Amino acid sequence: TGGSGGGVLTAWIVGRTNRFRAAATQKPVINWTTQALTADGTGFFGPYWVGGQPWENPQAYWDHSPLSLVGNVETPTLVVVGSEDNRTPVSEAVQYYSALQLEGVPTALVRVPGASHGGIAARPSQSAAKAAAILAWFERYADGWQPEAEAGSGANE
Repeated sequence: TGGSGGGVLTAWIVGRTNRFRAAATQKPVINWTTQALTADGTGFFGPYWVGGQPWENPQAYWDHSPLSLVGNVETPTLVVVGSEDNRTPVSEAVQYYSALQLEGVPTALVRVPGASHGGIAARPSQSAAKAAAILAWFERYADGWQPEAEAGSGANE
């Protein structure tokens, strides 16, 4: 599990290996093109992190995006984001959640009400909701995942 930069790395690693029983990515950047154009740091992300704007080097943006690896993901992955996150907008989390669903990977999307990027667990209720969702996810997949075991179980809810 990881948040922000750690969320990017979590999404990246599950696209590179199936060695983990479960994962939780929190407030991740999933698609660097949409991140560069919708986050609160639009003038920063492109030039400083990718080396130009999305239209100047679209391949570099795609190559850096965990979304490019979603076809490889086998690990059940929880996606967590604050409903008021402007640094890594909710749309980033929704893209990943939707792509995982389309690939048949067990996934769930948790939007922490009223939470921002830096304050995803600022209030006790937010902290409890986030922790409960993550703990339940890992407990659910503690013994691994078998695709046939979840057929029709609503795992992608």
